[in-house]
Amino acid sequence: MNYRHAFHAGNFADVFKHAILAGLIESLKSKQTPFRYFDTHAGAGRYDLRGDEARKTREHEAGVQRLLDAARLPAALHIYLNLVRALNSGSNAHDVAIYPGSPLLASLLMRDVDSATLCEVQAEETAALKKLFAGDARIGVHQRDGYAALDAMLPPPERRGLVLIDPPFEAQEAEFDAIEAALARALARWPTGMYAIWYPIKLRQQRASFLRWFARHKVPKVLCAELLLHPDNSALRLNGCGMVIVNPPWKFDRQLAELLPALREHLAQGRFGQQRVEWLSGE
Repeated sequence: MNYRHAFHAGNFADVFKHAILAGLIESLKSKQTPFRYFDTHAGAGRYDLRGDEARKTREHEAGVQRLLDAARLPAALHIYLNLVRALNSGSNAHDVAIYPGSPLLASLLMRDVDSATLCEVQAEETAALKKLFAGDARIGVHQRDGYAALDAMLPPPERRGLVLIDPPFEAQEAEFDAIEAALARALARWPTGMYAIWYPIKLRQQRASFLRWFARHKVPKVLCAELLLHPDNSALRLNGCGMVIVNPPWKFDRQLAELLPALREHLAQGRFGQQRVEWLSGE
């Protein structure tokens, strides 16, 4: 694997993903019983936006940076931004030096009774995760393939929780195939679990079969959200991204319908912009 998320941390796709993740975890906290958070491709967990990788691309400047001074944002965005600000309390209020990956964001939202299982195949990233969460008894870090880990670790003892599947997509069609195979096995073991699958949007046809997969396999309750900043007709850039949520929280489609227009407005990269929230099955 050549992918390093440090080059892309805090970009528009991270804002989209992490605002939705914050909303999903907040929904799990509406019940007092504990839950388990799984991350199949956890990454390093924390990123230095003043490091060489982030400074080379500066993608965060068109992502999280744009939202720091925004007003009247949806609740999930406020929660997400407040966590980012808390990690940067010693920095300029209009700047971000540290950006949380999904594992750190989840850990900051979790309660003492909740737990997390983080999987990462790259040794350097796993070492960073272990250092970041050293001493946090709620969190287990595993250097292993996240898809295979789901076979061994589902269902969790808590019987409640969220699985985030956010792979690097170095080979788009092959990654979609891997997700479908892993999801089929995971749903057979834990059909009531909540699953959130992030995916990039470059070419329209690359995701079409994946989105049809849920209806073909009769997955009963599936919600899809997409944000496009450019037309989905070029493989040369990231034109947008999407999230499929299996077993979403009650009325979560309404949260997404409020969230996506705000993201489109503040993250626009030109005159083109689209968003959609659609039930792929169930409602």
